[in-house]
Amino acid sequence: MLIESMTRQASLDLLKRARVARLGYIHDGQPYIVPMLLAYNVDYLYSISTEGQKIDAMRANPRVCVEVDDLVTTQQWETVVVLGQYEDLPHTEEHEASRAHAHALLQGSRPMWWEPGYVKTIVDGKERPLEVLYFRIHIDQISGRRGLPG
Repeated sequence: MLIESMTRQASLDLLKRARVARLGYIHDGQPYIVPMLLAYNVDYLYSISTEGQKIDAMRANPRVCVEVDDLVTTQQWETVVVLGQYEDLPHTEEHEASRAHAHALLQGSRPMWWEPGYVKTIVDGKERPLEVLYFRIHIDQISGRRGLPG
C-alpha cells in the first residue's frame, strides 16, 4: 500500500462528496467529537443544529476540526481534515442571505438533510427546543491523505 498527500482540490472534492463528517470541538476543556451533515461551498462548510452542548461549546471556543473520509477497503481510502472557525448564522437581517444560502446548499445536496437535527430530543429529562440553527465553518486549513493499493 502507498499513502500519499492529496492536493487541495482533491481534498475539496472529497468534502463536496461527503455525506457525513465528524466535528471536533472543545467542551469544558475536553475534546469532543460528533457526526454532522454538511454542505461545502467555496471557503465554508455549512450545517444545521439545535441549541445544545455542541453549539454552546463552539460559541465559547470557535476553533473546530472537521474530518471526512471515504473508505473503499483498508488499502484504498481518502481522509481530509479541516481546521476552521465556527460562525453562527442567526435569525437576523444581516445574516438572512447566508442562512438562505446554507438552506439552498443543504437542500440541493442532501435529501431529508434537516430531519436528524429536527426531531424531539430529550437530554437529562428535559426536552430540547427545536429551533433550527444554521452555522458555518470557515476553512482555515485543509489537508488530505489517501491510501492506494500497492
